[in-house]
Amino acid sequence: MKNLNISLCMLLVALVRLGGSAPSGFNYGDALDKSLMFFEAQRSGKLPLPQRVKWRGDSGLQDGFQQGVDLVGGYYDAGDHVKFGLPMAYSVTMLAWGAIEFNKEIADLNQMGQALWAIKWGTDYFIKAHTQPNVLWGQVGDGVSDHYCWERAEDMTTSRGAYKIDEQHPGSDLAGETAAALAAAAIAFRPYNSSYSNLLLVHAKQLFTFADRFRGLYDDSISSAQQFYTSSGYSDELLWAATWLHQATGDEYYIKYVVDNAMYMGGTGWAVKEFSWDNKYAGVQILLSKVLLEGKAGAYAATLKQYQAKAEYFTCACLQKNDGYNVQKTPGGLLYVRDWNNMQYVSSAAFLLAVYSNYLSATKSQLNCPDGQTQPQELLNFVKSQADYILGKNPADVSYLVGYGAKYPLHVHHRGASIASIFALHYEVGCTQGFETWYNRAEPNPNVICGGLVGGPDKNDDFSDERSNYEQTEPTISGSAPLVGIFAKLQSLYGNHNIGEGYNHNESPVPQQKTPTFAPTSIGLTGTNPGKATVSKTSSESEGAAVEFLHSISSSWTVGGATYYRHRVIIKNTSSKPISDLKLVIKDLSGSLWGLSPTEEKDTYELPQWHKVLNPGSESIFVYVQGGPQAKVSIKSLH
Repeated sequence: MKNLNISLCMLLVALVRLGGSAPSGFNYGDALDKSLMFFEAQRSGKLPLPQRVKWRGDSGLQDGFQQGVDLVGGYYDAGDHVKFGLPMAYSVTMLAWGAIEFNKEIADLNQMGQALWAIKWGTDYFIKAHTQPNVLWGQVGDGVSDHYCWERAEDMTTSRGAYKIDEQHPGSDLAGETAAALAAAAIAFRPYNSSYSNLLLVHAKQLFTFADRFRGLYDDSISSAQQFYTSSGYSDELLWAATWLHQATGDEYYIKYVVDNAMYMGGTGWAVKEFSWDNKYAGVQILLSKVLLEGKAGAYAATLKQYQAKAEYFTCACLQKNDGYNVQKTPGGLLYVRDWNNMQYVSSAAFLLAVYSNYLSATKSQLNCPDGQTQPQELLNFVKSQADYILGKNPADVSYLVGYGAKYPLHVHHRGASIASIFALHYEVGCTQGFETWYNRAEPNPNVICGGLVGGPDKNDDFSDERSNYEQTEPTISGSAPLVGIFAKLQSLYGNHNIGEGYNHNESPVPQQKTPTFAPTSIGLTGTNPGKATVSKTSSESEGAAVEFLHSISSSWTVGGATYYRHRVIIKNTSSKPISDLKLVIKDLSGSLWGLSPTEEKDTYELPQWHKVLNPGSESIFVYVQGGPQAKVSIKSLH
């Protein structure tokens, strides 16, 4: 049955291939957008109306109910349907770190809204899962029974049992990583939603105390995780959580913790060549180097210098400047850490070097490697080399980011992507039927899981695009999460903003301001001839309050003889009072729209959830793409 639910990603891929106007080099902004879309594809729970991945439906709506707790939501970790707490929390930490460190770059690409939403989908779930100060639900689903079935998330028949850690069954690694994720997210949300940021910090502090006071490995308490995400230790997560809490609060208690436990917990003892969901030492060492480089170490400088020495060991090893003690590379130039899903270690390492380059540049410092001094730009050159390899500059001439470029894996090891959507195939696909009908078929997956970073090639740069080759073709959220920050940084340095290969879909949220209340007003905006790149401005005043609309056509291109236009509409509050609950009616809309959320009312849209209030002087922007006349926009209501 033909799948009529063509996703936004598939549309964009078609435009790239047919339009003939793709910019030279790589469009990192488009790669960033697709990376965020992957997190939408991995959502569990009740999906929101603005969901861009149209082949996905609601799933896991009873998660936790057997145990009397609401665990609906969160993310599936990879190509299966278990919600593993440790890699999920790590992925959210990396998303949040990217939103913090590359805030301007992400905002300039109008992607901060989607980035925060990806973070919040995880943190909302963690808040639910943290039911008591010393209780954290760390897993939903059973990996063994889940792997016996090949079915869509919407059809799940496998066990949805939930597993927790508590005082009698500790999990310092899981609780510590979740605390780190919440603390990092608190920083990311602080400019936009201070009350939510404060709530995240409350949970982060409680979880760190729980992790530190009741010590143990989480997979000793949740034994069903051992076969899939075995923890090598919890000391790194305790240091990691404390470091992030220090970043979020400035409380000296946390910096003193990482200094006092530096040797005992391995922070200054371990020199590592891997950063991952399991091993956080390099991340701790890089993040603490920032404190030292910024001159904020104070009495703790001596110990923080030891942390920095280990951070530079990791960095120099990636750059092949570590006196022979380097990270292995393939003949094509890709870092090679592990045989199974190696790309996740590539993206995490590239992210750390991008961050450390920022720290060095901001303090006019340089890296001291055993094989010579290194300028920050060389770190960025390395980051670019790894990102370019991912996007297609490699011996196989294939993009390992699904949906990006002209050639990418088509037989991705992912249950939902490999089976026709429930909106096209309306009957249930059973547990074993999925293997017989879909897993073993030679044809490409019916759904493109855009932004999924697959496991990638072997140590010789060889890659086999087979659905059964899960070591190379399965995507993970832990692999894609660091890419958001990486691609934002690279787009700001090397990219362009041509529309031929991708679009800026989502306008950025505006930082909070304290403002008085507002008396409503309304205005209408009608269509004009899109054949010219014109700008039209309309405004209205009522009781001293004013709203201004600026409608422009920013780009156009031709596909198959039809001309399409990118329309950009700025909604500006020119009054001295805030606007809330603004609803717009958009008529004659035939294309896709980004930057507004649809409501249940026909043709009616509202500001996205991160931007419900339009403060005085602030703007909200939405974009739509279509051929023919522009849409007709009018205000339905506001307060």
